[in-house]
Amino acid sequence: MNYGRIALATVGGMVAYFAAGFAILSLVPQMMNEYQKYSAVYRSREGQMEGMPALMAATLVAILVVAVLYAMAYRGGSGLAEGARFGALIGVFAVCVYVVHNYVTLNIGLTLTLMQAVAYFVQWTVAGTVIGLLYKPSV
Repeated sequence: MNYGRIALATVGGMVAYFAAGFAILSLVPQMMNEYQKYSAVYRSREGQMEGMPALMAATLVAILVVAVLYAMAYRGGSGLAEGARFGALIGVFAVCVYVVHNYVTLNIGLTLTLMQAVAYFVQWTVAGTVIGLLYKPSV
C-alpha cells in the first residue's frame, strides 16, 4: 500500500465529495426546499453551521477509510474506471444504509429521500473516481 498516495487520494476525495455536494445543491434548489419542509427533523442552517467542524472531521475519516479500502481492493487497471466502479459501490452502500434508513426512521417524504439517494450516490461515485485517479500502488 502506498500511504502517501492514500493521503493524497483522501484529500482529493474529500474535495471532490464536497464539490459534488455543493454542485448538486446549487443545481437542484428544490432539494433545499424539500429539507425546509421538515424543520422539526433537520437543524436550521445556523445549527448545521455550528456542527460543520464535526461533519468535516467525520467525512475526512470516512473518505480515508474508503481510500484505504480502495487501495486494498485495487487490482490494477484504469484508475478512472476502477475508482468510478468502487465509488458507485460505496454510493449504493450509502443509499442503502443511510438514505433508506432515514426514510424509514425519520418522518420525511419520498421526494426528499429520492433526492438524497441521487445526491449521495453521485457524491460517492465522484469521490471514488478521484480516489481512483490519485491512488497509485507502491512499485
